[in-house]
Amino acid sequence: MLRMAALALLALTGSAAADAACAPGRLDVRWDGGRESFSVEVADDAGERAQGLMFREAMDPAAGMLFVYEAPRRVQFWMKNTLIPLDMVFADATGTVTRVHANAVPGDLSPIDGGEGVMFVLEINGGLAGKLGLVPGAVLRHPMIPAAGAAWPCDG
Repeated sequence: MLRMAALALLALTGSAAADAACAPGRLDVRWDGGRESFSVEVADDAGERAQGLMFREAMDPAAGMLFVYEAPRRVQFWMKNTLIPLDMVFADATGTVTRVHANAVPGDLSPIDGGEGVMFVLEINGGLAGKLGLVPGAVLRHPMIPAAGAAWPCDG
């Protein structure tokens, strides 16, 4: 009887985790040799994207910000008024990572080019992408990534 209750609890926990995987405040990343989930704030309009993570003194290691654009484009970021080092993970319309810029320097005004065809940018704590082994070819999963063309759709 206890074993059945434990199995039922595990099934519920797994189901809850699967449901949470495609919640607006979560982003999953999968790559050869790894998988990670982040709690994210979404910046999907010009004002939110301009503000980004400026003036933040710290960010939880399992947190980040997902920048969402209306259509694929060339994007450039800078670190003006940003107080913490960041990794920038650039992805195309399918959610496939195309570039990773590691350890952007706080306050640096040099442009960080994401390249052409970028529709999503995930900012996480500096150095974390390297520690995880996150590289181009990884895929993102989030409700803002259109399911029809997603490399890793929410229902998959």
